[in-house]
Amino acid sequence: MTWYLRKEEGIRTPSTEKIGAPDGLWVKCPTCNKPLHIKELMTSSYVCPHCAYHFPIGSKEYFRLLFGEGSYEVLFEEILPVDALGFTDTRPYPQRIQEAQRKTGLTEAVRCAVGKVGPHTIAAAVMDFGFIGGSMGSVVGERIARTIRYATEHRLALLIISRSGGARMMEGSLSLVQMAKTAAWLSQYAKTGLPYISVLTDPTMGGVTASFAMLGDINIAEPKALIGFAGPRVIREATGKDLPPGFQEAEFQLEHGFIDLIVDRRELKGTLLRLWDMLCR
Repeated sequence: MTWYLRKEEGIRTPSTEKIGAPDGLWVKCPTCNKPLHIKELMTSSYVCPHCAYHFPIGSKEYFRLLFGEGSYEVLFEEILPVDALGFTDTRPYPQRIQEAQRKTGLTEAVRCAVGKVGPHTIAAAVMDFGFIGGSMGSVVGERIARTIRYATEHRLALLIISRSGGARMMEGSLSLVQMAKTAAWLSQYAKTGLPYISVLTDPTMGGVTASFAMLGDINIAEPKALIGFAGPRVIREATGKDLPPGFQEAEFQLEHGFIDLIVDRRELKGTLLRLWDMLCR
């Protein structure tokens, strides 16, 4: 009874290779699972248009969001990390730095710039979590301190966008000193009477939270951003107690007075412009 079997496949040729979209053109939202074209995502400031999930982005994307294309000058890129302690864990610290530089195309976990946002010239520092978890070492602290000094000397509004796991353990006490250094420069900047706006994104933790990130004249957070010192797991293990749901998220921080505003990234530039219009007269 083989008379009904097709001898040839006909016009339908089976393929041994799976045909799909080119890599990098589509991403799936981790919250609502909707597929998103990368151009659609870029247009919406890397915020899901369906559920408003904020995709993590770095300094390149924030600079484009704030300044547009090419309308800013990057500062202090000549300040580069060194292995002052000769630190080695699973691999030497210099190797970690080289791997992070190769992977991200960055020289360190923060980029600083001066440029115009609308009518306002501002000094800005934006952290990159992709570079060793956005950790604050001596170079990150020095670049941020110099940005604050630049804003002070040139009488510019100051913006710092934080995304960090905290101090960089590979630099020991050298990284902890950056907390005091950045805070000291902010106290000098405050004498100008100009506004320092701090934007906290997911996550902003550890020594960054305990220093410049929470010292803004106005502290803004992105929705659902994790903000705190120690992480939830560390606190749970130390106290042996269950924690309130979302107690380190931006919404909890706003409710308890630790931050001033929660702003959707799509509205961030407009919000900053309105604040600078009011505060930079």
